[in-house]
Amino acid sequence: MNTIVRMTGIEKTFPGVHALKNVQFDLRAGEVHALMGENGAGKSTLMKVLSGVYTRDGGSIEINGKAADPKGPREAQELGIGIIHQELSLMNDLTAAQNIFIGREPRLRFGRLDEAALNQKTAEIFKSMALDLRPDVLVGNLTIAKQQMVEIAKALSYRSQVLIMDEPTAALNDKEIAELFTIIRRLKAEGVGIIYISHKMDELKQISDRVTVMRDGEYVGTVPAADTPVNEIISMMVGREVKDEAVVVPDLSAADVALEVKGLNRGTEIRDVSFSLKKGEILGFAGLMGAGRTEVARAIFGADPLDSGEIRVDGHTCKINSPSDAVQVGIGYLSEDRKHFGLATGMDVRANVAMASMDQFCNRFGVLNEAGMAEAAAKYIKQLEIRTPSDKQELQFLSGGNQQKVVIAKWLLRDCDILIFDEPTRGIDVGAKSEIYKLLNSLAEQGCAIIVISSELPEVMRLSHRIAVMCEGRLTGILPGGSSTTQEDIMRLATQRDPAAQIVSEVQ
Repeated sequence: MNTIVRMTGIEKTFPGVHALKNVQFDLRAGEVHALMGENGAGKSTLMKVLSGVYTRDGGSIEINGKAADPKGPREAQELGIGIIHQELSLMNDLTAAQNIFIGREPRLRFGRLDEAALNQKTAEIFKSMALDLRPDVLVGNLTIAKQQMVEIAKALSYRSQVLIMDEPTAALNDKEIAELFTIIRRLKAEGVGIIYISHKMDELKQISDRVTVMRDGEYVGTVPAADTPVNEIISMMVGREVKDEAVVVPDLSAADVALEVKGLNRGTEIRDVSFSLKKGEILGFAGLMGAGRTEVARAIFGADPLDSGEIRVDGHTCKINSPSDAVQVGIGYLSEDRKHFGLATGMDVRANVAMASMDQFCNRFGVLNEAGMAEAAAKYIKQLEIRTPSDKQELQFLSGGNQQKVVIAKWLLRDCDILIFDEPTRGIDVGAKSEIYKLLNSLAEQGCAIIVISSELPEVMRLSHRIAVMCEGRLTGILPGGSSTTQEDIMRLATQRDPAAQIVSEVQ
């Protein structure tokens, strides 16, 4: 196979950080080359150099055997390099065709937009991808999976030979992942080279041909995906063996109930949900996409209104109409979308840790106690082992795992006794996952009552003392944690539809 991209001796330095040190990487036509490493390993920085977002400080880049030096994303696109970011950059109020050709729309006389030509060109790209999608559909009406297909079509509209995919399956369910892999295999067959960044180890064997591992801004090695055990790749990534210890279910028979919910209802999203959570317990929530797990968490936290139901904290009935009400009774919620709902990434670590507890650091004249904030930040930086140069470092420059620890610190400072973690390790590498697992277990041992919502069954089983399973807004069962429960047991409950709802859908 021809080598499309060759990067040699790449260097990149930011103030105080040597981000890339003599890194090498190559990509062949018609292959999927996985780029792996812990958060902060330098993967994204290397891809930003290739895609023209950053200018390299040293080394060389060759595209199809010729020296290349992209000075910006547009130059990289002209060289045939397309990138699909984890956070999609589409405009919801425009059609798929308008998004794909924005700034390059075909025009009629007097500069009028040629909608027919625009839709025709888009339809041809969709056809080449075997994608059943209308060019004139509003992007805001599409699922995340379909929006991702539009992003791929946009990259292909530049006649890209190279596609960089950053965590492409992070927000997709199994069916959508299968559809994406079908598209990827089709692109491979046409000679497109794909650089695939993911933390999901099970995807390696399914989709990639080779794996390159980075660690601490340096190249570690490149291995064939088919012949290399996953444990070996993990060891290359973290520089140590990561042991996946089985959950130890504590005896909580004498523990007090921290949270009890009865008959929660909200439209069709939450239907008569009741459960209890003890102090020191980790209660996992499992279910397929759309099962209602996040909706239950948001309702308990007061982010969404309930139609009916009762919430009791430490035996007392609480009226929780807003997140501030929930915080007042000791409930903290770590959203699955931490960048939008958990953190202010343009602010520093100190401010983010203190964010939910500003009343502790303001005097009656509204003046902030900076020394107190610094002391609190230092405490949790040490306790949670947050890797940051200082408490004045902006959040956007921390890895995903360390950002997650900052969110946890925010709620610990607020002295929350009940913590709800929604997808706590989404977008986090395998080494940081292990640290988050240890942290959750440590919090539970200290008496925190914890709810963990996760789409990854091994994660739910690895953490939970009990497992609550949902399907279509209903709680279909609660299973014991530990080795007595299997993935098959969970899936059986996760697909247990309400017979009444099935009858209605069949009639319709």
